[in-house]
Amino acid sequence: MAAVSKKHRKYSQGRWNVFRANQKPDDSLFGHLVFALKYEGVDLFLFKKLFSVVARQDVEGIVTKNPTSSYARRIWFFFEWLSGKRLDLDDAKSGNYVDALNPELQYPGPGSRSPRHRVNNNLPGVPGFCPLIRRTEKLEQLRMEQLDKSVRETIGAVHADLLARAAAFLLLKDSKASYAIEGESPPHSRAERWGRAIGQAGQNKLTNSELLRLQEIVIEDRRFVRMGWRTEEGFVGVHDRISQKPIPDHISAKPDDLIQLMDSLLKVNEKLSESDFDAVMAAALVSFGFVFIHPFVDGNGRIHRYLVHHVLAEKGFAPEGMIFPVSAVILGKIADYKKVLESYSRPRLEFIDWEPTPDGNVRVNNDTVDLYRYFDATQQAEFLYECVRETVHHTLPEEVRYLEQHDKMRQFISDHFDMPDKVMENLIGFLRQNNGYLSRRAREKEFKALTTEEIALIEKTFREIFRLD
Repeated sequence: MAAVSKKHRKYSQGRWNVFRANQKPDDSLFGHLVFALKYEGVDLFLFKKLFSVVARQDVEGIVTKNPTSSYARRIWFFFEWLSGKRLDLDDAKSGNYVDALNPELQYPGPGSRSPRHRVNNNLPGVPGFCPLIRRTEKLEQLRMEQLDKSVRETIGAVHADLLARAAAFLLLKDSKASYAIEGESPPHSRAERWGRAIGQAGQNKLTNSELLRLQEIVIEDRRFVRMGWRTEEGFVGVHDRISQKPIPDHISAKPDDLIQLMDSLLKVNEKLSESDFDAVMAAALVSFGFVFIHPFVDGNGRIHRYLVHHVLAEKGFAPEGMIFPVSAVILGKIADYKKVLESYSRPRLEFIDWEPTPDGNVRVNNDTVDLYRYFDATQQAEFLYECVRETVHHTLPEEVRYLEQHDKMRQFISDHFDMPDKVMENLIGFLRQNNGYLSRRAREKEFKALTTEEIALIEKTFREIFRLD
């Protein structure tokens, strides 16, 4: 929120950015738009709604009266870019090219020139889908850590065989975590199947048919689920226990809007994948954009998290064959994840005119497509970056370290005992479960053949290798 003080001091307090008296805008359409572009950044949803009610002659007047103003040319550009309407103005013939998006306020995408306005179109998206990310101190600090470099250094020091085993385990772990986030506990075979799909992330071009293929992998029992794009309204939430009327936390995009939204999202993914746009931020825009649109009846959440893997792999963030177990980290931050989702969904409910249907669904009565096209993805980008950071600095090194310790323990057991692999793994499992000690049951049943001295030696070695003392 912005306010202008009577004092000559600029500061921030809570939700408020307080500006100096000399920064007060002229009380006109042009004055307030200049203030927004200069200090607050671009809100495409607000601009789209504003330009739908402002007379086009008013915007033409702004440009005509301020022919040398870079702000007037930016306003002109945004009007035509968002509305698809051409104003009755000749192409700009003078003035240096100016960025549409101020890179000091919001992260720009790959630029392309608009000669008509003499504006550098550095928006990260297209008119049909263009979330934006504000430049924040947290994101700047995370970007400075160069996490892609850190993960390559970690992986570079690991033996290829060990790395392959770690990758295989983490794939399965991520698959199970993605189901757990949805409140499901699938059989091992189903989790393994989705894990194999995650392992292929980035290999196939992201298209509508690829998304439909992924849904078929996610939804194994299709007797009760209509596959493919939704043909009815949808929501995320619960039903009232008595009336069975929906209580939505999130209302999905209207079915008639799905094709244009998904086509535009895929164009943005292709645009960003071919540029040097930050990989984690690109993953946030594409993956969260997908789950907010919610194009399927079921499977949206798991495919949303798959898209994180896809974009990171497609942009070469991690070495080939290594998939970050982002879902496993998200599962540990499930409350924060829910807040990040709700930070988008909750405020938008008041803009959606909906009513319950007899079958317990919702019917949306107004035009809502722009709610899914234009949103601020800053919170989503910060959350995803924190998840990736935890993966790089903790999850991945810890798994590699565990496998190294596990191999050392196996070698010790092999050197001292003639024990089959299955029994050896069982022994290590019991020690893990009991913090380096064999339980009374294990001593008296599975490993009663071991002497007291042998058990003491095994326990001591396990605690030393796994650093439990």
